Amino acid sequence: MPRSLSHGRLWAAIDRLAAQHRLTASGLAKAAGLDPTTFNKSKRVTATGRPRWPNTESLARVLDATGSSLETFLALVANGESPALPQRHVPLIGLAQAGRGGFFDDAGFPAGVGWEEVAFPDFKDEHAYALEVSGDSMEPFYREGDIVVVSPAADVRRGDRVVVKTVADEVMVKVLARKTANRVELKSFNPAYEDRVLKPEEILWMARIIWASQ
Repeated sequence: MPRSLSHGRLWAAIDRLAAQHRLTASGLAKAAGLDPTTFNKSKRVTATGRPRWPNTESLARVLDATGSSLETFLALVANGESPALPQRHVPLIGLAQAGRGGFFDDAGFPAGVGWEEVAFPDFKDEHAYALEVSGDSMEPFYREGDIVVVSPAADVRRGDRVVVKTVADEVMVKVLARKTANRVELKSFNPAYEDRVLKPEEILWMARIIWASQ
């Protein structure tokens, strides 16, 4: 097997990708919507000591969550180095502010004034923006002070972590459990907070979380 594709170098590349995005291996897995233990050291070998490889679906979800290209990841595998990622400034506001008028248009794109800006790896969605988490309603996945990057243009599927704004100007971060023509079921991260069931007409917009700094 070529040295660039060895078991150890592949896992090391995942660790470096996590560090590059200020995440632990567990945080990287969570950001990609995977079980937090997916990339744990204990998961990298079987009970008999045989190497266990990350599957392609996990890698694809990690690249999507971090906005990284396959070429960038392969550079980490082959060389242990990463080409400098292009960065740009994205709008940032606090989650508590997001329910107030003037920050979004009716489609969920950032608008108006009052946004700060933070530098993040460049995302394909030019309308991506960042929200700073407040409170404990999203624990243990997101904690106060974490920053999530939201993509209004990304497709939203069952199981995705989403930001939802209602016509009543309520903004919430939930997991999309189910969506039909008549109802949208949203699951809370923290079991201390209730799940929500809304009618589609009660939702102004819903956007997918594509990246998290933890």
